[in-house]
Amino acid sequence: MDCKETYIFGPLAQLAEQDTLNVKVVGSTPTWPNYILPKMFKNYELLDHTADIGIRVKASSLKDLFRNAGLALTAISTEKQKIINPEKHKIIITQKAANVEELLVNWLNELLSAAQAEGLVFEDIRINEINEQLVDAVAVGASPVNYKTNFEIKAATYHQLKVRKSGSTWQAEVIFDV
Repeated sequence: MDCKETYIFGPLAQLAEQDTLNVKVVGSTPTWPNYILPKMFKNYELLDHTADIGIRVKASSLKDLFRNAGLALTAISTEKQKIINPEKHKIIITQKAANVEELLVNWLNELLSAAQAEGLVFEDIRINEINEQLVDAVAVGASPVNYKTNFEIKAATYHQLKVRKSGSTWQAEVIFDV
């Protein structure tokens, strides 16, 4: 799987002001470092939170919602540097849950766990199968030597968790423990 992304560097406040990105910061601008935002994050927002960081992701399908939420982990916590090690690794991740909210949290936490255990930064995700109780995907990761870590995300939480479908649009809000 070949992952082609457009990277935009600069302080979050500057990114939020660029209309072409359609990036919106809700509340006061957090004092987080520079971000890498893959091109697909047109409907991605950071949520203002006292001690942690939250995201709101919108997509036209559940598949895209989970993909974008998974890639947001990389986008908000790392900054791509020079490619020192171009080798890519594929990890199969399958999660089941009783409902879509639990599935999203399980999915994000499994991505975090797999990245830590395998020593990878996930650059692309391909969802093979998904419904409201199951996600089966392939995550493509690269060596962390290619990235600067801005901060560590410890876990996705159930705090203020929302996953809903409105018309043809899926939306999720999730808070990460940092």
